[in-house]
Amino acid sequence: KDAAQELEDLAFILKNYPKMEIELGAHTDSRGPDWANDKLSRLRAENAKTFLVQKGIESSRITTIGYGETKIKNKCINDVKCTEKEHQENRRTEVKVLKLGNSKQ
Repeated sequence: KDAAQELEDLAFILKNYPKMEIELGAHTDSRGPDWANDKLSRLRAENAKTFLVQKGIESSRITTIGYGETKIKNKCINDVKCTEKEHQENRRTEVKVLKLGNSKQ
């Protein structure tokens, strides 16, 4: 829900680059069991894809990967005390352009 505007912007870009293909890589913080974070990140990536598909983007243009807590951006690994803001930095979905193509304009 908190990423709706960013996903709207991404849908706009994808509509203007109809041959663009992307990867949505979702991440979690380190709290909770590894298996749960893996599942959560896969679900987060799939939810972002579903949002884009509902905006008219072909699902075949979107690859999803759940990284769980395997790519922590800061010191907040298991058993390290961190602030909520530091944990939030690790909860993210990153977009990687796999193929660009020309714009419609």
